[in-house]
Amino acid sequence: MTLIWIKESSPETRFIDQMSDSDVSATPYDSLGGETAVRRFVDRFYDLMESEAEYAALRAMHAPDLAPMRRSLAGFLTGWLGGPRHWFEENVGTCVMSAHGALPISAETSRQWTDAMARALSESGVEADLADRMNDAFGKMAGGMARMAANRDH
Repeated sequence: MTLIWIKESSPETRFIDQMSDSDVSATPYDSLGGETAVRRFVDRFYDLMESEAEYAALRAMHAPDLAPMRRSLAGFLTGWLGGPRHWFEENVGTCVMSAHGALPISAETSRQWTDAMARALSESGVEADLADRMNDAFGKMAGGMARMAANRDH
C-alpha cells in the first residue's frame, strides 16, 4: 500500500491510500476500520488529555465539557482520512488552521497534542505505517498552528 496526498479545492488536504496490488483502492479511513476506529482513537486522545498530567497545558486550553470536541475532531478526521465528509459539509469554508487561530498554541502545547495523538493511535491499534504517516501530518499541522500563534503574538 502506498499513501498519496491529494490536494482538494478546499483549504483542507485529504490523503487516500491506493493499493498497488489491485485496481481496488481503499482510503486510510477504510484501512483504519471506519467510524468505529476513528472514534476509538479520538476518544483515547481525549481520555489521555483528561487523565495524564503531562497534557495539563493542552487540557487547560479546552472547555470543561470535551464531548463537542470529541464529536468535531472525529468528524473532521473522518473526512480528512477519506470517509464521509459530513464535517466539511457542515463547516463549509472552515479551515482547521484558522479555527485554532485565536488559541494560545505554543511549541509546548503543540508537542503535547502530537504526543497524545501518537499515543492514542498506538494504543488504539492503528497500523504502524499509517500511524506514522498520520503523525507526520499532525506534526506539520500542530507546528504550523504554534508558528501562527507566535507570529500573531509578536
